[in-house]
Amino acid sequence: MIAVIDDEESVSKALVRLLGSMGYSAQAFSSGNDFLRNWPANRLDGLLVDLQMPDLSGVDLLRALVQKGAHVPVIILTAYDSPNSRAECLREGAIAYLCKPVEMCLLIDALKLANEEPIKSPVSGPAT
Repeated sequence: MIAVIDDEESVSKALVRLLGSMGYSAQAFSSGNDFLRNWPANRLDGLLVDLQMPDLSGVDLLRALVQKGAHVPVIILTAYDSPNSRAECLREGAIAYLCKPVEMCLLIDALKLANEEPIKSPVSGPAT
């Protein structure tokens, strides 16, 4: 399952539909805090996370996941690309940093990379 975390409902819905058309199951969350509160009980194959959100930024969510010991591949999405943001996200552990609108071939490549990640493990919830 892929978790889509974006505060723009239309973007989340479009990504969930796109992932479904690619054979992935996906679930949308409206914010980083929404995701952390409602962590899916099933295995996560990856997260698509918007960089700029009102409660937790994508990089803040990435840091929170690392602190909780969650080993799940994170792909950051942004409409506001900057070299500093890109470097920070990748330094914090994102496996990919993609610009919106996302090109399908780049998303497919990032999802393939997520499936190859050696750190991937079953995740049933945040570590306590």
